[in-house]
Amino acid sequence: MASCAYYSVQVSSAMLSYHSSKRSVTAAINVPKLPRIDFKSSVPKIPSKPKLEDFRFIDTATPLLDKNLNNQVQHSNNNNKVLVQLYAILEAVADRIEMHQNIGDQRDNWNTLLLNSINMITLAATTMAAVAAATGPTLALKLSSALLFSAATGMLLIMDKIQPSQLTEEQRNATRYFKQLQSEIQTTLALGNATEEDVKNATEKVLALDKAFPLPLLGAMLEKFPSKFEPAVWWPSTTQSQKKGKIMNNGWSEELEAELREIVEVVKRKDSEDYERLGNIALKTNKALAIAGPLLTGIAAAGSAFLGNGNSWATMVPLMAGSLAAAINTFEHGGQVGMVFEMYRNSAGFFKQLETSIESTLEESDVEKRENGELFEMKVAMKLGRSVSQLRELASKSASCRMEGITVDEFASKLF
Repeated sequence: MASCAYYSVQVSSAMLSYHSSKRSVTAAINVPKLPRIDFKSSVPKIPSKPKLEDFRFIDTATPLLDKNLNNQVQHSNNNNKVLVQLYAILEAVADRIEMHQNIGDQRDNWNTLLLNSINMITLAATTMAAVAAATGPTLALKLSSALLFSAATGMLLIMDKIQPSQLTEEQRNATRYFKQLQSEIQTTLALGNATEEDVKNATEKVLALDKAFPLPLLGAMLEKFPSKFEPAVWWPSTTQSQKKGKIMNNGWSEELEAELREIVEVVKRKDSEDYERLGNIALKTNKALAIAGPLLTGIAAAGSAFLGNGNSWATMVPLMAGSLAAAINTFEHGGQVGMVFEMYRNSAGFFKQLETSIESTLEESDVEKRENGELFEMKVAMKLGRSVSQLRELASKSASCRMEGITVDEFASKLF
Protein backbone atom coordinates (compact mmCIF):
# COMPACT_ATOMS: atom_id res chain seq x y z
CA MET A 1 0.00 0.00 0.00
CA ALA A 2 2.78 2.28 0.90
CA SER A 3 4.55 1.63 -2.42
CA CYS A 4 1.41 2.29 -4.43
CA ALA A 5 0.89 5.54 -2.63
CA TYR A 6 4.49 6.50 -3.37
CA TYR A 7 4.13 5.68 -7.11
CA SER A 8 1.00 7.82 -7.43
CA VAL A 9 2.70 10.72 -5.71
CA GLN A 10 5.63 10.43 -8.20
CA VAL A 11 3.35 10.42 -11.21
CA SER A 12 1.40 13.39 -9.92
CA SER A 13 4.55 15.37 -9.35
CA ALA A 14 5.86 14.49 -12.84
CA MET A 15 2.66 15.65 -14.49
CA LEU A 16 2.77 18.93 -12.56
CA SER A 17 6.35 19.52 -13.59
CA TYR A 18 5.45 18.72 -17.27
CA HIS A 19 2.61 21.26 -17.30
CA SER A 20 4.76 23.90 -15.64
CA SER A 21 7.58 23.54 -18.21
CA LYS A 22 5.48 22.84 -21.28
CA ARG A 23 6.69 25.89 -23.24
CA SER A 24 10.38 25.26 -22.57
CA VAL A 25 10.56 21.58 -23.56
CA THR A 26 11.63 20.86 -27.14
CA ALA A 27 10.97 17.46 -28.68
CA ALA A 28 13.86 15.50 -30.13
CA ILE A 29 11.88 14.68 -33.30
CA ASN A 30 10.51 17.73 -35.31
CA VAL A 31 7.30 17.16 -37.21
CA PRO A 32 6.86 19.48 -40.31
CA LYS A 33 3.96 21.89 -40.28
CA LEU A 34 1.15 21.36 -42.70
CA PRO A 35 0.68 24.11 -45.28
CA ARG A 36 -1.93 26.69 -44.63
CA ILE A 37 -4.81 26.46 -47.04
CA ASP A 38 -6.48 29.67 -48.20
CA PHE A 39 -9.94 28.62 -49.16
CA LYS A 40 -10.80 31.99 -50.64
CA SER A 41 -7.98 31.92 -53.19
CA SER A 42 -8.28 28.23 -54.03
CA VAL A 43 -11.90 28.43 -54.98
CA PRO A 44 -12.25 29.62 -58.63
CA LYS A 45 -13.95 32.94 -59.14
CA ILE A 46 -17.17 33.17 -61.00
CA PRO A 47 -16.69 35.54 -63.98
CA SER A 48 -18.27 38.86 -63.29
CA LYS A 49 -20.58 40.69 -65.61
CA PRO A 50 -18.66 42.74 -68.20
CA LYS A 51 -18.55 46.43 -67.54
CA LEU A 52 -19.51 49.22 -69.92
CA GLU A 53 -15.95 50.56 -69.97
CA ASP A 54 -14.72 47.33 -71.56
CA PHE A 55 -17.09 47.78 -74.44
CA ARG A 56 -16.03 51.39 -74.82
CA PHE A 57 -12.38 50.38 -75.14
CA ILE A 58 -13.23 47.84 -77.83
CA ASP A 59 -15.34 50.33 -79.72
CA THR A 60 -12.50 52.89 -79.83
CA ALA A 61 -9.69 50.48 -80.73
CA THR A 62 -11.46 48.48 -83.42
CA PRO A 63 -11.97 51.39 -85.88
CA LEU A 64 -8.22 52.14 -85.74
CA LEU A 65 -7.40 48.59 -86.69
CA ASP A 66 -10.06 48.64 -89.39
CA LYS A 67 -8.74 51.93 -90.76
CA ASN A 68 -5.18 50.63 -91.04
CA LEU A 69 -6.45 47.46 -92.66
CA ASN A 70 -8.58 49.45 -95.10
CA ASN A 71 -5.59 51.66 -96.00
CA GLN A 72 -3.48 48.59 -96.68
CA VAL A 73 -6.21 47.04 -98.78
CA GLN A 74 -6.75 50.29 -100.68
CA HIS A 75 -3.00 50.66 -101.33
CA SER A 76 -2.87 47.06 -102.53
CA ASN A 77 -5.86 47.66 -104.80
CA ASN A 78 -4.20 50.78 -106.25
CA ASN A 79 -1.00 48.84 -106.94
CA ASN A 80 -2.99 46.06 -108.58
CA LYS A 81 -4.84 48.62 -110.68
CA VAL A 82 -1.56 50.21 -111.83
CA LEU A 83 -0.11 46.81 -112.67
CA VAL A 84 -3.19 45.83 -114.64
CA GLN A 85 -3.06 49.10 -116.59
CA LEU A 86 0.65 48.70 -117.36
CA TYR A 87 0.13 45.15 -118.53
CA ALA A 88 -2.71 46.34 -120.77
CA ILE A 89 -0.43 49.01 -122.27
CA LEU A 90 2.30 46.39 -122.68
CA GLU A 91 -0.08 44.18 -124.66
CA ALA A 92 -1.04 47.12 -126.88
CA VAL A 93 2.63 47.93 -127.47
CA ALA A 94 3.40 44.31 -128.38
CA ASP A 95 0.49 44.35 -130.85
CA ARG A 96 1.78 47.57 -132.43
CA ILE A 97 5.27 46.08 -132.78
CA GLU A 98 3.87 43.17 -134.74
CA MET A 99 1.67 45.43 -136.90
CA HIS A 100 4.51 47.80 -137.79
CA GLN A 101 6.80 44.87 -138.61
CA ASN A 102 4.21 43.30 -140.91
CA ILE A 103 3.33 46.58 -142.63
CA GLY A 104 7.02 47.43 -142.99
CA ASP A 105 7.60 44.11 -144.79
CA GLN A 106 4.54 44.73 -146.95
CA ARG A 107 5.69 48.21 -148.01
CA ASP A 108 9.17 46.96 -148.71
CA ASN A 109 7.57 44.44 -151.08
CA TRP A 110 5.62 47.31 -152.64
CA ASN A 111 8.84 49.13 -153.40
CA THR A 112 10.46 46.09 -155.00
CA LEU A 113 7.41 45.02 -157.02
CA LEU A 114 6.47 48.50 -158.23
CA LEU A 115 10.06 49.29 -159.18
CA ASN A 116 10.46 46.11 -161.22
CA SER A 117 7.02 46.39 -162.80
CA ILE A 118 7.40 50.03 -163.86
CA ASN A 119 10.87 49.42 -165.28
CA MET A 120 9.65 46.42 -167.27
CA ILE A 121 6.70 48.39 -168.61
CA THR A 122 8.90 51.35 -169.52
CA LEU A 123 11.53 49.21 -171.25
CA ALA A 124 8.85 47.23 -173.10
CA ALA A 125 7.28 50.44 -174.39
CA THR A 126 10.71 51.73 -175.41
CA THR A 127 11.42 48.49 -177.27
CA MET A 128 8.10 48.72 -179.11
CA ALA A 129 8.88 52.29 -180.12
CA ALA A 130 12.30 51.23 -181.40
CA VAL A 131 10.80 48.34 -183.40
CA ALA A 132 8.16 50.65 -184.85
CA ALA A 133 10.83 53.14 -185.89
CA ALA A 134 13.01 50.43 -187.47
CA THR A 135 10.39 48.38 -189.32
CA GLY A 136 7.90 51.05 -190.13
CA PRO A 137 5.34 52.28 -187.68
CA THR A 138 2.08 50.46 -187.39
CA LEU A 139 -0.95 51.54 -185.46
CA ALA A 140 -0.68 48.55 -183.13
CA LEU A 141 2.92 49.29 -182.14
CA LYS A 142 2.32 53.00 -181.76
CA LEU A 143 -0.82 52.46 -179.68
CA SER A 144 0.79 49.76 -177.53
CA SER A 145 3.84 51.90 -176.87
CA ALA A 146 1.72 54.93 -176.00
CA LEU A 147 -0.48 52.90 -173.63
CA LEU A 148 2.51 51.34 -171.85
CA PHE A 149 4.19 54.71 -171.41
CA SER A 150 0.93 56.14 -170.08
CA ALA A 151 0.57 53.26 -167.62
CA ALA A 152 4.15 53.74 -166.46
CA THR A 153 3.47 57.46 -165.98
CA GLY A 154 0.42 56.81 -163.80
CA MET A 155 2.16 54.18 -161.70
CA LEU A 156 5.18 56.43 -161.27
CA LEU A 157 2.98 59.27 -160.05
CA ILE A 158 1.46 57.00 -157.41
CA MET A 159 4.81 55.53 -156.40
CA ASP A 160 6.46 58.93 -156.13
CA LYS A 161 3.54 60.19 -154.06
CA ILE A 162 3.64 57.46 -151.41
CA GLN A 163 7.41 56.77 -151.53
CA PRO A 164 7.36 53.06 -150.47
CA SER A 165 11.02 53.07 -149.39
CA GLN A 166 10.34 55.98 -147.06
CA LEU A 167 7.23 54.25 -145.72
CA THR A 168 9.32 51.16 -145.01
CA GLU A 169 11.88 53.20 -143.07
CA GLU A 170 9.09 54.80 -141.04
CA GLN A 171 7.81 51.38 -140.01
CA ARG A 172 11.33 50.23 -139.09
CA ASN A 173 11.76 53.25 -136.83
CA ALA A 174 8.32 52.77 -135.31
CA THR A 175 9.14 49.14 -134.53
CA ARG A 176 12.41 50.14 -132.89
CA TYR A 177 10.85 52.83 -130.72
CA PHE A 178 7.94 50.63 -129.68
CA LYS A 179 10.44 47.94 -128.67
CA GLN A 180 12.26 50.54 -126.56
CA LEU A 181 8.98 51.46 -124.89
CA GLN A 182 8.22 47.78 -124.33
CA SER A 183 11.58 47.34 -122.57
CA GLU A 184 10.94 50.41 -120.40
CA ILE A 185 7.55 49.09 -119.27
CA GLN A 186 8.98 45.63 -118.57
CA THR A 187 11.77 47.19 -116.49
CA THR A 188 9.23 49.22 -114.49
CA LEU A 189 7.18 46.10 -113.82
CA ALA A 190 10.28 44.13 -112.82
CA LEU A 191 11.37 46.80 -110.32
CA GLY A 192 7.94 46.68 -108.69
CA ASN A 193 7.62 50.41 -108.02
CA ALA A 194 5.03 51.31 -110.66
CA THR A 195 2.87 54.38 -110.05
CA GLU A 196 0.03 56.24 -111.74
CA GLU A 197 2.64 58.57 -113.26
CA ASP A 198 4.26 55.61 -115.03
CA VAL A 199 0.90 54.67 -116.53
CA LYS A 200 0.35 58.24 -117.71
CA ASN A 201 3.83 58.51 -119.25
CA ALA A 202 3.51 55.16 -121.03
CA THR A 203 0.12 56.14 -122.47
CA GLU A 204 1.45 59.49 -123.71
CA LYS A 205 4.43 57.79 -125.36
CA VAL A 206 2.18 55.31 -127.17
CA LEU A 207 -0.04 58.10 -128.48
CA ALA A 208 2.98 60.17 -129.55
CA LEU A 209 4.43 57.21 -131.47
CA ASP A 210 1.07 56.55 -133.14
CA LYS A 211 1.00 60.16 -134.30
CA ALA A 212 4.62 60.17 -135.47
CA PHE A 213 4.39 56.87 -137.40
CA PRO A 214 0.82 56.39 -138.66
CA LEU A 215 -0.20 53.05 -140.13
CA PRO A 216 -2.84 54.11 -142.71
CA LEU A 217 -1.94 55.82 -145.98
CA LEU A 218 -5.08 57.77 -146.81
CA GLY A 219 -5.65 60.83 -144.69
CA ALA A 220 -2.92 60.14 -142.14
CA MET A 221 0.24 59.61 -144.20
CA LEU A 222 3.15 61.89 -143.41
CA GLU A 223 4.00 64.53 -146.01
CA LYS A 224 6.73 63.07 -148.20
CA PHE A 225 7.80 66.38 -149.73
CA PRO A 226 7.52 69.03 -147.00
CA SER A 227 8.35 72.62 -147.82
CA LYS A 228 10.97 72.64 -145.07
CA PHE A 229 13.10 69.92 -143.54
CA GLU A 230 12.12 69.24 -139.93
CA PRO A 231 13.34 66.55 -137.51
CA ALA A 232 11.02 63.71 -136.65
CA VAL A 233 9.24 64.02 -133.30
CA TRP A 234 8.05 60.82 -131.63
CA TRP A 235 8.04 61.81 -127.93
CA PRO A 236 5.28 63.56 -125.94
CA SER A 237 5.60 67.24 -125.12
CA THR A 238 6.67 68.06 -121.58
CA THR A 239 5.37 70.86 -119.38
CA GLN A 240 8.09 73.11 -117.98
CA SER A 241 8.03 74.13 -114.32
CA GLN A 242 8.99 77.57 -113.11
CA LYS A 243 12.56 78.05 -112.07
CA LYS A 244 13.12 78.54 -108.36
CA GLY A 245 16.05 78.45 -105.98
CA LYS A 246 17.21 74.88 -105.55
CA ILE A 247 19.63 72.95 -103.40
CA MET A 248 21.90 70.64 -105.33
CA ASN A 249 21.59 66.97 -104.37
CA ASN A 250 20.36 63.72 -105.90
CA GLY A 251 23.61 63.52 -107.86
CA TRP A 252 23.29 67.04 -109.30
CA SER A 253 25.71 69.93 -109.10
CA GLU A 254 26.17 73.29 -110.80
CA GLU A 255 29.15 71.89 -112.72
CA LEU A 256 27.01 69.05 -114.09
CA GLU A 257 24.27 71.45 -115.19
CA ALA A 258 26.81 73.67 -116.94
CA GLU A 259 28.31 70.60 -118.63
CA LEU A 260 24.94 69.45 -119.96
CA ARG A 261 24.13 72.93 -121.26
CA GLU A 262 27.38 72.88 -123.21
CA ILE A 263 26.47 69.48 -124.64
CA VAL A 264 23.19 70.95 -125.90
CA GLU A 265 25.13 73.75 -127.61
CA VAL A 266 27.50 71.23 -129.21
CA VAL A 267 24.59 69.19 -130.56
CA LYS A 268 22.88 72.28 -131.96
CA ARG A 269 26.02 73.68 -133.59
CA LYS A 270 27.36 70.46 -135.05
CA ASP A 271 25.09 67.40 -135.31
CA SER A 272 21.70 69.05 -135.81
CA GLU A 273 23.03 71.41 -138.49
CA ASP A 274 24.77 68.58 -140.34
CA TYR A 275 21.70 66.38 -140.49
CA GLU A 276 19.49 69.30 -141.43
CA ARG A 277 21.83 70.13 -144.34
CA LEU A 278 21.96 66.49 -145.51
CA GLY A 279 18.21 66.13 -145.09
CA ASN A 280 17.56 69.14 -147.28
CA ILE A 281 19.84 67.71 -149.97
CA ALA A 282 18.01 64.36 -149.87
CA LEU A 283 14.64 66.15 -149.94
CA LYS A 284 15.52 68.26 -152.98
CA THR A 285 17.00 65.28 -154.82
CA ASN A 286 13.95 63.16 -154.15
CA LYS A 287 11.65 65.96 -155.34
CA ALA A 288 13.59 66.37 -158.58
CA LEU A 289 13.60 62.64 -159.30
CA ALA A 290 9.91 62.30 -158.44
CA ILE A 291 9.09 65.01 -160.99
CA ALA A 292 11.51 63.83 -163.68
CA GLY A 293 10.35 60.20 -163.85
CA PRO A 294 6.66 60.73 -164.67
CA LEU A 295 7.54 63.72 -166.88
CA LEU A 296 9.85 61.63 -169.07
CA THR A 297 7.39 58.75 -169.39
CA GLY A 298 4.70 61.27 -170.32
CA ILE A 299 6.95 62.75 -173.00
CA ALA A 300 7.68 59.26 -174.28
CA ALA A 301 3.95 58.48 -174.43
CA ALA A 302 3.29 61.64 -176.43
CA GLY A 303 6.32 61.11 -178.67
CA SER A 304 5.28 57.57 -179.56
CA ALA A 305 2.22 59.00 -181.29
CA PHE A 306 4.48 60.83 -183.80
CA LEU A 307 6.55 57.81 -184.83
CA GLY A 308 7.06 57.35 -188.57
CA ASN A 309 6.56 60.97 -189.66
CA GLY A 310 9.97 61.03 -191.30
CA ASN A 311 11.45 63.11 -188.53
CA SER A 312 14.40 61.56 -186.72
CA TRP A 313 13.76 63.62 -183.59
CA ALA A 314 10.24 62.28 -183.40
CA THR A 315 11.74 58.79 -183.36
CA MET A 316 14.49 59.58 -180.84
CA VAL A 317 12.29 61.37 -178.28
CA PRO A 318 10.24 58.37 -177.07
CA LEU A 319 13.30 56.13 -177.09
CA MET A 320 15.50 58.51 -175.10
CA ALA A 321 12.71 59.60 -172.77
CA GLY A 322 11.74 56.00 -172.01
CA SER A 323 15.32 54.95 -171.34
CA LEU A 324 15.97 57.94 -169.08
CA ALA A 325 12.72 57.33 -167.21
CA ALA A 326 13.73 53.75 -166.47
CA ALA A 327 17.17 54.90 -165.27
CA ILE A 328 15.75 57.66 -163.06
CA ASN A 329 13.12 55.36 -161.61
CA THR A 330 15.78 52.79 -160.77
CA PHE A 331 17.97 55.41 -159.12
CA GLU A 332 15.12 56.92 -157.11
CA HIS A 333 13.38 53.80 -155.85
CA GLY A 334 16.12 51.22 -156.25
CA GLY A 335 18.51 53.57 -154.46
CA GLN A 336 15.72 54.33 -151.95
CA VAL A 337 16.26 58.07 -151.86
CA GLY A 338 13.05 58.46 -149.85
CA MET A 339 14.42 56.08 -147.23
CA VAL A 340 17.62 58.15 -147.04
CA PHE A 341 15.58 61.29 -146.45
CA GLU A 342 13.60 59.59 -143.69
CA MET A 343 16.84 58.30 -142.15
CA TYR A 344 18.23 61.87 -141.96
CA ARG A 345 14.93 63.12 -140.58
CA ASN A 346 14.97 60.44 -137.90
CA SER A 347 18.62 61.12 -137.02
CA ALA A 348 17.89 64.83 -136.65
CA GLY A 349 14.94 63.88 -134.46
CA PHE A 350 17.25 61.81 -132.25
CA PHE A 351 19.42 64.86 -131.48
CA LYS A 352 16.31 67.01 -131.10
CA GLN A 353 14.98 64.57 -128.51
CA LEU A 354 18.32 64.64 -126.70
CA GLU A 355 18.20 68.46 -126.55
CA THR A 356 14.61 68.41 -125.31
CA SER A 357 15.39 65.79 -122.68
CA ILE A 358 18.35 67.73 -121.26
CA GLU A 359 16.56 71.09 -121.32
CA SER A 360 13.38 69.79 -119.69
CA THR A 361 15.42 68.05 -117.00
CA LEU A 362 17.46 71.17 -116.22
CA GLU A 363 14.34 73.34 -116.09
CA GLU A 364 12.81 71.15 -113.37
CA SER A 365 13.22 73.24 -110.20
CA ASP A 366 12.88 70.34 -107.75
CA VAL A 367 16.04 68.26 -108.17
CA GLU A 368 14.47 65.42 -106.19
CA LYS A 369 11.96 64.98 -109.01
CA ARG A 370 14.75 64.69 -111.56
CA GLU A 371 16.51 61.52 -112.53
CA ASN A 372 19.72 60.96 -110.61
CA GLY A 373 22.34 63.34 -112.01
CA GLU A 374 25.17 60.84 -112.39
CA LEU A 375 22.87 58.29 -114.02
CA PHE A 376 21.48 60.93 -116.39
CA GLU A 377 25.01 62.02 -117.36
CA MET A 378 25.96 58.41 -118.10
CA LYS A 379 22.86 57.94 -120.31
CA VAL A 380 23.66 61.09 -122.29
CA ALA A 381 27.24 59.92 -122.78
CA MET A 382 26.07 56.49 -123.98
CA LYS A 383 23.60 58.04 -126.45
CA LEU A 384 26.43 60.12 -127.94
CA GLY A 385 28.76 57.12 -128.08
CA ARG A 386 31.21 58.49 -125.51
CA SER A 387 32.39 57.76 -122.00
CA VAL A 388 31.59 60.12 -119.13
CA SER A 389 35.15 61.50 -119.13
CA GLN A 390 35.00 62.11 -122.89
CA LEU A 391 31.66 63.87 -122.47
CA ARG A 392 33.15 66.20 -119.86
CA GLU A 393 36.13 66.89 -122.09
CA LEU A 394 33.78 67.70 -124.98
CA ALA A 395 31.86 70.16 -122.81
CA SER A 396 35.04 71.90 -121.63
CA LYS A 397 36.33 72.26 -125.21
CA SER A 398 32.98 73.64 -126.32
CA ALA A 399 33.03 76.25 -123.56
CA SER A 400 36.57 77.37 -124.44
CA CYS A 401 35.73 77.56 -128.17
CA ARG A 402 32.66 79.68 -127.55
CA MET A 403 34.62 82.05 -125.35
CA GLU A 404 37.25 82.44 -128.08
CA GLY A 405 34.58 83.12 -130.72
CA ILE A 406 35.60 80.25 -133.01
CA THR A 407 33.45 79.52 -136.09
CA VAL A 408 31.48 76.34 -136.51
CA ASP A 409 33.98 74.73 -138.92
CA GLU A 410 36.94 75.55 -136.70
CA PHE A 411 34.95 74.42 -133.70
CA ALA A 412 34.20 71.04 -135.34
CA SER A 413 37.82 70.51 -136.40
CA LYS A 414 39.06 71.32 -132.91
CA LEU A 415 36.56 68.99 -131.24
CA PHE A 416 36.82 66.08 -133.64
